[in-house]
Amino acid sequence: MMEWTDRHCRRFLRLISARALLYTEMITANALIFGDAERLLAFDRAEHPVALQLGGSEPEALAQAARLGEAAGYDEINLNVGCPSDRVRSGRFGACLMAEPERVGASIAAMIDAVGVPVTVKCRIGIDEQDVEQDLNRFIDVVAAAGCGTFVVHARKAWLKGLSPKANRDVPPLDYERVYRLKESHPELEIIINGGIETLEQCKDHLNHVDGVMLGRAAYHDSYLLAGVDEQIFGDGRPGPSRAQILQNFLVYAESELAKGEPLHHLTRHILGLFKGQPGARAYRRLLSQGACGPSDIEPLARAFEAMSADAPQIAAAE
Repeated sequence: MMEWTDRHCRRFLRLISARALLYTEMITANALIFGDAERLLAFDRAEHPVALQLGGSEPEALAQAARLGEAAGYDEINLNVGCPSDRVRSGRFGACLMAEPERVGASIAAMIDAVGVPVTVKCRIGIDEQDVEQDLNRFIDVVAAAGCGTFVVHARKAWLKGLSPKANRDVPPLDYERVYRLKESHPELEIIINGGIETLEQCKDHLNHVDGVMLGRAAYHDSYLLAGVDEQIFGDGRPGPSRAQILQNFLVYAESELAKGEPLHHLTRHILGLFKGQPGARAYRRLLSQGACGPSDIEPLARAFEAMSADAPQIAAAE
């Protein structure tokens, strides 16, 4: 999610689940080729497994960007063909490319030839007036023939004409059954469902029909949702960490980042939802929000930890 799942967000989420596959923000191929690739691709080794999500429409540029991602250590390269934002559309990438399956196929083929890690696609069930049966099948068939074996499918159309990017997240109706039918008609493909999924129970229900589930805003705004993933979805057999454990371990990470000059608000903005629905959650968010406006030191985070874990045992910090 652009401007959300940066490296600090991913490092925080990894403290909650050891098994969930994390995705970067969408980064354009040209930004990597002509910009500061080292900064854009930077991530903590503790984030693994982590996928690099790219945006673009030129096969050669995407292949070059994919090579940069693989060299940086990413476990997967994902091409985003689902983002409906105006900025993305004007650059001829994102959801508008669902109208150009051959171009997407050529891009995927070039990326697969360029790297040894898996190359995947994230898409919608269609755009605008497309037929969600015939047009989606054609898109999947063309891109799969180019070598893509995994599709993350947001179970909504993207209406590029008439709806804002924000409205495209909620207004087009969800059609999970269409994604299920896609899996039924393409059993050889890995189909991962996305869109409007908010609980682990819903994840389990979807997994009766598809191969995987992607969580987006639900996992960001209510991050402790991921604490049950390793046990309930991956069957690891042990409960996830407590909120107090997560926050204390994040303190260790935050101290190291602040020492490098990273602004405090770059860190705290991602952890506001950790105590969602818990007693004291409002005071916790206030402490972090107010503290982020002051000097970039660890004190606001330490105060928030003390406020939310007064009765919790001391927890050993992460490595």
